[in-house]
Amino acid sequence: MDSLKDTDRRIIIVGGGIGGLAAALALASRGYPSRVLEQAPQFREVGAGIQLGPNSWRCLRELGVEQQAKKLAVFPEALVMMDAVTAEQVISVPLAGFDQRFGAPYALIHRADLLDSLLEAARKSPLIQLETSRQMTKFRDDGRMVHLRTKDGGEYETPAVIGADGIWSTIRAALLNDGKPRVAGHITYRAVLPASEVPDYLRRNEMILWAGPKCHLVHYPLRGGELFNLVAVFNSNRYEEGWNSFGDPAELHQRFQHTCDDVRLMLGKISEWRMWVLCDREPVKMWSKGRVTLLGDAAHPMLQYLAQGAGMALEDSISLAKCLDNAGSVETAFEAYALKRYLRTGRVQLTARLYGEFYHADGVRREIRNEYVKNLGYEGLAWIYEHQV
Repeated sequence: MDSLKDTDRRIIIVGGGIGGLAAALALASRGYPSRVLEQAPQFREVGAGIQLGPNSWRCLRELGVEQQAKKLAVFPEALVMMDAVTAEQVISVPLAGFDQRFGAPYALIHRADLLDSLLEAARKSPLIQLETSRQMTKFRDDGRMVHLRTKDGGEYETPAVIGADGIWSTIRAALLNDGKPRVAGHITYRAVLPASEVPDYLRRNEMILWAGPKCHLVHYPLRGGELFNLVAVFNSNRYEEGWNSFGDPAELHQRFQHTCDDVRLMLGKISEWRMWVLCDREPVKMWSKGRVTLLGDAAHPMLQYLAQGAGMALEDSISLAKCLDNAGSVETAFEAYALKRYLRTGRVQLTARLYGEFYHADGVRREIRNEYVKNLGYEGLAWIYEHQV
């Protein structure tokens, strides 16, 4: 749509995280100018490591940031599941064949490094304008243009709005009015540890998950092996809106007291943890309305158990840009985009919930899980990783 290529009337993207910057790059690659409004004073990611599967790397390739991101990533040798009670290895899936099977690798990267790779590319594009300290307060779609207002009194007029403002999306609240996210009953503690503090026999170039009753621990290397990312998750009814609060080490150790020595050794290396309450939403079929649509966690927030939150946002960005190329109007493009994406993202949302119970199984369920997992290989993951946008 040539009308969207007018730099005086840029598409507005609300939210400058991974999804928002990816959307700006995907639009720019097809000649669509955009303005990214980030409410924070700077573009930055709070958090630690994330896992990127082959589907994510193919998206980064299309966005032109694959090589930069790869310089900052760690490529593990295997995905390993350990039993957190008995310390036995349940399965190890070697990753050397991922490139050949799926056309891209599996890698581990710090969230900030991924965001910086996207941000560097966005800053180089003449089609992308980046603005910070711009918190959107309301918008109005008059059928011809969308009018936005920000907290600092700024006003914008745009032919289209993309809400990439996360799980607590204000755009979603106005667009769908479907209440707060669903609390999963799981709490996550996360921390980063210097690799030198990890015992030699646990300092492996692998993504290791220790699955225990109503809890699990994940650890893996970051930044060339200089750091180790630790993520501890346990069942809890505690609720605290938002994320990035300080965790209680005493609570953490109490929840993991029944696990093996290696798990408790790793947890004992950390004195300060950040925590957040895991939330998601029921899948919805349509998250677009008129000239406004949603992307990433604003559209389909999911639990972390398939490590696909960033991957789905990256896929969204490319799908959305392609739909703009193939439709006669913003409205039809946005509707087509949601219809192309909802079954895939919905399947990931629901499967992630299932994996959360799967990792935390106890008793007979735990034994059944271990036997089931031993038979999993690449093909059990193919529906996620071989997807083409």
